[in-house]
Amino acid sequence: MGIGSILLEQGLIGREDLDRALAEQRASGERLDRVLVRMGLVTPEQVLSAIGEHLHMPVVDLQALDIEQDVLSLLPAKLVNRQNCVPIARQNGTLTVATSDPFELAVLDELKLLTGCSIKIVLADEHELRSFIHARYGVGSDTLDELSAGMEDEVASEAQDELAQAQEASVIKLVNDLLIEAVKDRATDVHIEPYERELAVRYRIDGVLQRANVPPTIHRFGAAIVSRIKIMSSLNIAEKRRPQDGRITIRHKGQEFDLRVSVIPMLFGEGIVLRILSKSAALMPLTDLGMPRHVMKPWDGLIRRPHGILLVTGPTGSGKSTTLYASLNTTVSDEIKVITIEDPVEYHVTGVNQIQVSSQVGLSFAAGLRSVLRHDPDVVMVGEIRDRETAEVAVQASLTGHLVLSTLHTNDASGAITRLIDMGVEPFLVASSLEGVLAQRLVRRVCPECAELRPPDPEEVPSSLGLAPDEPLAHAAGCRACRNTGYKGRVGVYELLEMSDALRELVVERVAAPEIARVASEAGDLTTLRSNGLQKVRDRVTTVEELLRALAS
Repeated sequence: MGIGSILLEQGLIGREDLDRALAEQRASGERLDRVLVRMGLVTPEQVLSAIGEHLHMPVVDLQALDIEQDVLSLLPAKLVNRQNCVPIARQNGTLTVATSDPFELAVLDELKLLTGCSIKIVLADEHELRSFIHARYGVGSDTLDELSAGMEDEVASEAQDELAQAQEASVIKLVNDLLIEAVKDRATDVHIEPYERELAVRYRIDGVLQRANVPPTIHRFGAAIVSRIKIMSSLNIAEKRRPQDGRITIRHKGQEFDLRVSVIPMLFGEGIVLRILSKSAALMPLTDLGMPRHVMKPWDGLIRRPHGILLVTGPTGSGKSTTLYASLNTTVSDEIKVITIEDPVEYHVTGVNQIQVSSQVGLSFAAGLRSVLRHDPDVVMVGEIRDRETAEVAVQASLTGHLVLSTLHTNDASGAITRLIDMGVEPFLVASSLEGVLAQRLVRRVCPECAELRPPDPEEVPSSLGLAPDEPLAHAAGCRACRNTGYKGRVGVYELLEMSDALRELVVERVAAPEIARVASEAGDLTTLRSNGLQKVRDRVTTVEELLRALAS
């Protein structure tokens, strides 16, 4: 009896539903149960339960099982991936195998022949099976099995022509698997690092590096992986002595991602870092950044001013570029001309004229900014103020009727003022041109699936934070949904300093940053990172531990 008849017999679908699904199946060639689920007629759990009941097969939760490695190794990764089945137990000559498709009877014969055991079938959810295979066998394990099968030893692999190997279908699939897995895991960076006896692959997820689960045999194909990525990013695969930079565009589920590629020669080969940029991030509105109302409202007023300098500060990876792009999206219109000077251009924004800095032709931030001013812009975004020349040109641009947005690497908002003065900009010019400074950090959101509520531990939480000892706060426990980290996604923590006449006088007098911050805070012109972060802890958006980690950077 087929799956349609089973569901019909158990009353989960009607005859008309089955006929519609069969017609859809004939058109798409898809498996019938998947068609029924896609049409919303049944859930995957209902299908699995119905099959189990009809065939008298138990349904197992793979995540709850502790399966020994020698049992998992009874079946090759290639077969496991192809048939979407995993061995979970072996006892008295019988191998128990979990599958989501018990109607594939030919697989039973193949498993018996391969293992020499009697085969007992149990059922598991298809999505859970795929996740389990990725977790226990590794990303691209089937492809690596395929590549290894045609090799007698490692020497044969190294002797093979690199260009030919990089263009093999198996290597292409392996690299695609690594990149798509990174996108699925919401990674912002992929690190491929060669060592003497290992090729390490790590993903930066929510700002923290995590090992990608790849089989150890991937080390044998390090050169082919590097060559394939070079081909994808239009780099010279023969050049192994100098750093190279390139770009790759990939699509996943209808969404485009730009990958910035950096290749650097290292001791045991070439290391690669790919920065993953989602094109949708450039279209993110300010309201989606987690900016509190008492920060967003004055910041929205600042970015609509006709002239002046606005700075966004914070360490690398704190979301400064995303905030600038969100701010630009707010101001872009047919009446406003916006030009950006970036190194590199991270996101392409419709309606914004974007310029790429190029040191090879002498197009620096300062040189680009001078030229841009002759193009009659209303708003200019400079990727970063790195030196005195760029800072002085930015100040002059703001004083001649342009709104200039840029970034600085400082720990807090008041520190941006003293940084400009330290660069050599006259204090009276800083005082007259600077309108506001936004400092920010990114903190990880506590995973909603596994968050636990309990009072903070007095030994771990500094009393200076001012948290009530009996106030229940979120704690990160860890689960499958968040890769056992306890966190999923990130949100911004912000500090906004608005310049006032009193603060401008302090700037002219070269008062230190802490004193500027104190005066601004007392006057209500400063909302601090700590106060905004503590509010997110009290709102159970993040944890105390995560806030302390972020503020320490």
